[in-house]
Amino acid sequence: MKFFKKKYVYSIIFSIVLIASFTYSMLKTFVLSETISTVSNVTVQKTNNLAVPESAKTTTNSYVDENMEIKLEQITSNDTQLYVADIKVNNPELLKTALANNQYGTNVTAKTSETAQNNNAILAVNGDYYGANSTGYVIKNGVIYRDTVRDNASNGDLAIYKDGSFKIIYENEISAQQLLDDGVVNLLAFGPALVENGEVVVDENTEVGRAMSSNPRTSIGIIDENHYIIIVGDGRTSESKGLSLYELAQVMKQYGAKTAYNLDGGGSSSLYFNGQLINKPTTNGKTISERAVSDIVYFGY
Repeated sequence: MKFFKKKYVYSIIFSIVLIASFTYSMLKTFVLSETISTVSNVTVQKTNNLAVPESAKTTTNSYVDENMEIKLEQITSNDTQLYVADIKVNNPELLKTALANNQYGTNVTAKTSETAQNNNAILAVNGDYYGANSTGYVIKNGVIYRDTVRDNASNGDLAIYKDGSFKIIYENEISAQQLLDDGVVNLLAFGPALVENGEVVVDENTEVGRAMSSNPRTSIGIIDENHYIIIVGDGRTSESKGLSLYELAQVMKQYGAKTAYNLDGGGSSSLYFNGQLINKPTTNGKTISERAVSDIVYFGY
């Protein structure tokens, strides 16, 4: 009888330890914030020590200075509200990324608008949310933070080179160090690629994991040298259904994108411009609010 009582007690203790271990693992993955490294002032480079020119002119849908021109328009496509930003720069270093709180780590997040304001962004969108994954290359502003191959490497990454050019790469075909050596300054690892060589490369059935076919979306593309396009679409609401990846790719092609890439979407999709949030981000379709994310893509000083 004593043997069975002890065995019963040991089973309870083991179960408690197992549950506690699982709970901690889940909290560590999805909740607990852990800073692995802080971005130094040297890493957060200001382009040629430039500040926002005093000659900059802004309106509700445009920004113009001696280095950059941005035009923003709102259109409706497939019952979805889309915000299309046409960006031209004379210096490719004006296209940057930034980490939430200038920290690389697990569950280190901030709203897109907050990170944008902290980094003198003129226009910004949510990035690839590297912090939601434990694998996948992380290269931001010329620094390798993680060099393990992503689990879904077949989705491809968007490599942004020092000269401002775009290329779709696959992590299982090239190392993070080789990418850096080849001139990659920023790598966005979400996907999939939407357009390559001016042609749509997704079909009507392509989707990210088990996501719904109609979703809020964020995407970035290149039209020509130093000429970029960003499209953010609202979704999950009565006034804006959301797009499929195929529909988003079609819009990108219509605007002349040679290469276009899908970034984190859903509740993460946020567009910041001229000091304010432009779109209506939502996770549940009822509450309009920004989701805190781990990183942004932006144009600024």
